[in-house]
Amino acid sequence: MTRETARLAGVDQGPPRLEFEEFFSAEYPGLVRGLWLLTADLAESEELAQEAMARAYERWDRIGRMDSPGGYVYRTAVNLNRKRLRHLAVRARRLVTTLPRDDPVGHADVGSDVTEAIGSLSRGQREAFMLIEWFGMSSEEAASVLGITPASVRSRVHRARAVLRQRLVDEGDRDG
Repeated sequence: MTRETARLAGVDQGPPRLEFEEFFSAEYPGLVRGLWLLTADLAESEELAQEAMARAYERWDRIGRMDSPGGYVYRTAVNLNRKRLRHLAVRARRLVTTLPRDDPVGHADVGSDVTEAIGSLSRGQREAFMLIEWFGMSSEEAASVLGITPASVRSRVHRARAVLRQRLVDEGDRDG
């Protein structure tokens, strides 16, 4: 049934359907640029954009009729990025909590001192510290992962650095 025939028959088919190829050509470059601003990594932004577009394509019969299919794709891409950040945070927490307290491989004592000092931080300080220092996230990204404000992230990292500095100085004094 054509749109005109449907209109004459009184059947509402919603807004005119946009073809996916046209939509992709129009939206993909802007989506990648927007995600690049969010991730600061071109490869990561392209991967997120491709995944969001693939999900839109799978559901195109419904999404193509939306008032703003571009908004759907942007929201999907942002949610995919959040999921990626949560996954990184979980991996960081597991890494920190599973670090050995002793040094079985025989690394320098400094390595085990640092590992022990990081392991002795409170969970909140350790998570914020690792996301900022180890994974290189901004305080805004880390705040999104941890579900707290960027100011709280910065405060936790500041306190963690102070604790680490003190513990490592104390260890150095004891070793002579």
